[in-house]
Amino acid sequence: MQDKKQNLPIRLYRGEGHLVIAAPMPGLEPQDIRITVSMDKVVLSGSERGPKQHLRDLIISEWSVGPYYREVELPERVNPSLVNATYGNGIVVVSMPLLTKEEHIEPQEFTLTPLESTRGEHVGHSGKDMTPVDMSQRAKK
Repeated sequence: MQDKKQNLPIRLYRGEGHLVIAAPMPGLEPQDIRITVSMDKVVLSGSERGPKQHLRDLIISEWSVGPYYREVELPERVNPSLVNATYGNGIVVVSMPLLTKEEHIEPQEFTLTPLESTRGEHVGHSGKDMTPVDMSQRAKK
C-alpha cells in the first residue's frame, strides 16, 4: 500500500456570503472522503481505493486512487456548523458560509454519505456480435 498522500490541487473562491473549495478526488466513493472545517481552516482527506493498484506491472503511473490530503488556511472566518459538501464526477465541493458575528464555533468533522448509486450506461460489445453502433440511434432507444 502506498503511504504517501497526494497533495490535492484546489480552487478556492468567494461566493456571495460564503467561501467555496473545489478539489479533484477521482476514484473515491463519498464515504471515503473526510472533511474537517474550523473557522479558519479546512482539511480534506480521502482514503486509498484499490490498494492492489500498486502491485500491477505498470508501464506509466502518473496518478493513483488516493490517499488524498490537503489543509487549507482560509482567508476569512467561516461558520463550520453550516458547511455543505457535495461529491460528483470525482470533484468534492465544500461551501462554507462566512461567519457573520464574532463568536467561537467548534470545528465540524464529517464523512460524506452517498445519496444514490451513479452508474453510466454501458456502451460496447459484451457478449454480443460486434457490429458498429450509430450513437444517434442509441439515443432513440
